[in-house]
Amino acid sequence: MSRRWWPALLGAIACLTGCASGEPSGKVHGTTLTVYYSGPAHGASSDGSRAALNGAIMALDAVGGRVGKYRVQLHALDDSTPQSDGWDPNQTTADARLAVQDPTTIGYLGDFNSGAAAISIPPLNRQSIAQVAPAASAVGLTSTGPGASPGEPQKYYPTGLRTFARPVPSDAVQALVQVRLARSLACRDVFVLHDGEVDGEDAGLTFLLTAQSVGLRVIGVQAFPRLASDYSSLALSVAHTGAGCVLLSAIDERSSARLTDQLARVLPRAPIIASSGLADSSYTDPTHGGVSRAAAARVLITSPTLDPRAYPPSGQAFLAAYGRRFGPGEPPAIFGYDAMSLMLEAIGAATDHGHKTAVRTKVAQALLAIHGRHSVLGTYSIDRNGDTTLRRYAIYKIAGGGLSFWSPGS
Repeated sequence: MSRRWWPALLGAIACLTGCASGEPSGKVHGTTLTVYYSGPAHGASSDGSRAALNGAIMALDAVGGRVGKYRVQLHALDDSTPQSDGWDPNQTTADARLAVQDPTTIGYLGDFNSGAAAISIPPLNRQSIAQVAPAASAVGLTSTGPGASPGEPQKYYPTGLRTFARPVPSDAVQALVQVRLARSLACRDVFVLHDGEVDGEDAGLTFLLTAQSVGLRVIGVQAFPRLASDYSSLALSVAHTGAGCVLLSAIDERSSARLTDQLARVLPRAPIIASSGLADSSYTDPTHGGVSRAAAARVLITSPTLDPRAYPPSGQAFLAAYGRRFGPGEPPAIFGYDAMSLMLEAIGAATDHGHKTAVRTKVAQALLAIHGRHSVLGTYSIDRNGDTTLRRYAIYKIAGGGLSFWSPGS
């Protein structure tokens, strides 16, 4: 969803937030707490979202579904529709409304995509509902860093207090890794292509600003239409610029795969750097509609999910357990696990390990106060903006239709 739709979407949110009921401080009565998960089950990002949800399920299972006297239940929501190719703004609004109106809600995992998170944060913030996103990495959701738009992030937090956090590093971290990668590949200039989605457009803009700040030349930025059957004209226009590298910033895996194939044909020497939204089998595996094996050799993908050997023993154990239970996992799986673990830690801290009354404001405050947390990702803190102190990305190549670790990105 392009930024041009944001004013209308945020206007629709005003009705949702105005219709919310209950005290913003939100004491939760009884001994059942509900954590909602929202991500797409159809179209773009659905494989990664499903992996993150599976990871969250495993985190809840690891504590027996309980925090002290409280039984914690996970309710999964689909922020896409069968007709949409990925997350849908109306469905995202409905998901947030459902969580806001449920008196047992104590937390919300998601939304998976940054564009959807931009819709769900304000109504949840009005009700002081703690929110942890396993993948939404747009800079403007939390800070005024490179790539943020005017009014961000303040417009997402109508109460003036932060309720949103994420264990995944922001696009600002990814952009630094991508700039270093482009330089290591001896790219004198880069052409940026994005799919017009909030995630792709924001990550592309963040890369542009970061590149400019260090003197890497960006010779063009262009959106490509989603679901087109042919991108040959666009690929030729990029080739005519003489670009040394192409940055592909997108979440639409199959459209991006078609574009990558055609770019590879007309730019036989230019490396293609793909953003984390494409670290997905729907992009990497030709049997799932991904890039051809010939084009795959030209692609390097940045991802916040590291080589398993870079994780602590708990992270390596999780990845092994995930593989046994669900099969080979998409990269967001470990962030889904950590997002739920982070939420459970905040609930425990706010309720004295489940012995005191659960209050939404206290859980949100505990979430933003987490410091020196030992996790499957490593040790990190959540800063005052809701961002992780982790600053690591990895770089992958495509091999055998999947991701193969190529280099630590930072």
